[in-house]
Amino acid sequence: MRAGDALPPLEIEITRTLIVAGAIASRDYQDVHHDADLARAKGSPDIFMNILTTNGLVGRYVTDHFGPAAVLRRVAIRLGAPNHPGDTMVLTGSVEAVDGDTATVRILGANGIGRHVTGTVTVTVPAGSPAPGAAPAPDPASAAPRSGGGA
Repeated sequence: MRAGDALPPLEIEITRTLIVAGAIASRDYQDVHHDADLARAKGSPDIFMNILTTNGLVGRYVTDHFGPAAVLRRVAIRLGAPNHPGDTMVLTGSVEAVDGDTATVRILGANGIGRHVTGTVTVTVPAGSPAPGAAPAPDPASAAPRSGGGA
């Protein structure tokens, strides 16, 4: 992990289910996250994703890249253009700085109408962890021969 390293882009389809499930999971029952008619009455063209769902997707993006041993130390994001159903958000990132086993990653998430999220994530990757983006080590149990019959 070096300053300047780019994370591969991650495309996330924005569905009604994703928006509503994220709002429910984070106990955000604001009507603009699940009721299209009320969202329109408040000036939005449709329901839109809440910040807690975006925060979770940003965290997933970083930990998917750096691996299961990665620890998020700080996530600082700012929302811009809303994520509406039917759009696609593309997350991109780059390592801004590295200090020992800790990196600061600049994040951008864009959709069809602009920048949905910008910010930074500070992540620690313990020494001896697989290289970022590397395939996980095979599970020894899955390679064990199986016994027993089958038809």
